[in-house]
Amino acid sequence: MNTKILCNLGENIKKYRLKANLTQEQLAEIVGIHPTYVGKLEGGKNNPSVKMVYKITRALKIKFCDIFDFDK
Repeated sequence: MNTKILCNLGENIKKYRLKANLTQEQLAEIVGIHPTYVGKLEGGKNNPSVKMVYKITRALKIKFCDIFDFDK
């Protein structure tokens, strides 16, 4: 498992969550997951499924590809 990718993904989840003015708890509620899971994702500690990433991008109102843009 490439932890750099998970860390980059987590950083983007956090960046877009903050941009959407949502707390971890609010994002978790929208997506239907536990708030600690959001924290683990943002910390690069969990490897989410494609379906979970899709749900998160929908909740954040961003394109699926945006969450994987690690150059910004």
